[in-house]
Amino acid sequence: MTEQKRPVFGSRHLSDEQDVFSHNAWDDVEWTDEQSEEANTIIEKQYENRMSDTKWETLNSDLPSAWNRFYNIHENKFFKDRQWLFTEYPELLFSSSNRNSKQLLTILEVGCGVGNSIFPIIRTNNINENSNIFLYCCDYSSTAIDILKQNIDYNTKYCHAFVYDITSLNPMPFEENSLDFILMIFVLSAIHPSQHEQVIKNLIKYLKPGHGKLLFRDYGLYDMAQLRFKNDKCIEKNLYARSDGTLTYFFQQDELDQLFTRNGLVKEQNLIDRRLQVNRSKQLKMYRIWLQCKYIKA
Repeated sequence: MTEQKRPVFGSRHLSDEQDVFSHNAWDDVEWTDEQSEEANTIIEKQYENRMSDTKWETLNSDLPSAWNRFYNIHENKFFKDRQWLFTEYPELLFSSSNRNSKQLLTILEVGCGVGNSIFPIIRTNNINENSNIFLYCCDYSSTAIDILKQNIDYNTKYCHAFVYDITSLNPMPFEENSLDFILMIFVLSAIHPSQHEQVIKNLIKYLKPGHGKLLFRDYGLYDMAQLRFKNDKCIEKNLYARSDGTLTYFFQQDELDQLFTRNGLVKEQNLIDRRLQVNRSKQLKMYRIWLQCKYIKA
């Protein structure tokens, strides 16, 4: 597959390496062959020193509690509100005609956490009880949902938050073929790859045929977070355990395209977001790689 370039986020591109520490971040940073080889070597060593089967069995049995522990510790202070959503997904900026339309526009965010996407959508679009827009949001963690519901912007007249395991086949609180958008931001990577197929198959049945759209963003292969994992953290290829007991998986572009298209979605966008972030005071370079996708239900 030909790699698709992401649209310019801030039109800041590094043309001279000597300028690298003149800004905090650079867009669309290409890797050298040497960097790719070094990353592959690190990943191979991680796999050679992967977690034992016994340790994985213990970790796996504790996964249901891991995210509740995470939100009990961090509450709503760990993740920042995602104001960048509207640059990457202008579909989430609704005009006054959308807000006042007689036809209901429905959005589901899975893995919503404490509302770092939902509340920016509500506030930016001035959604209220008179708007013809309804947001559903769900998370595996009951603690996260409890925290979300305490937010001053949460109102059941235009938002319904609920606990849900997206690896299950339990029914959602709405009809199939009824959603305009499903938002998945750094969610699928927290699920074991053996369950990815079932998750996508289960979710897309709720999208409206012909225009219902999946908006997706997650970690890409060689992201800084992957290369920083120490020995005994790799579970299997590109799957790791964080120190808090949660999982994280690093995707490849073709892998996602095949996952989505074989389950009835049509590609609108599938791109690699390569970002170089720098710590100017410590003179550190941090290479971030994310995958961003938009797929429409056929």
